[in-house]
Amino acid sequence: MSGFSAFIASPWGSALAIAAMALITFLCRIGGLVLMSHVRITPRIERGLRALPGSIIVATILPAALDSGWPAFAALGAAVAVMATTRVDILGLAAGLGALSVIRAFL
Repeated sequence: MSGFSAFIASPWGSALAIAAMALITFLCRIGGLVLMSHVRITPRIERGLRALPGSIIVATILPAALDSGWPAFAALGAAVAVMATTRVDILGLAAGLGALSVIRAFL
């Protein structure tokens, strides 16, 4: 094993990888703040930014739901229904997880 390979395989290599990932994450977050400080927030951009969290959630959850079939869609329906009526995210999450647990318990 060469010197560089031995370093990467050592605990110091792991610590360096974690530090590099933390730095990159920090720079991405700061870069977004710096970039958005130069953008004039119009009503159209504000609507887009408000819709962004929901879009990210859908993009994250939909592929998993498609793989899991109808139980996942039933749980998503329960979560959406509770969130639409109560406007409390944690209650929607609890309803979705509870519905999925009940469905899986009976399958």
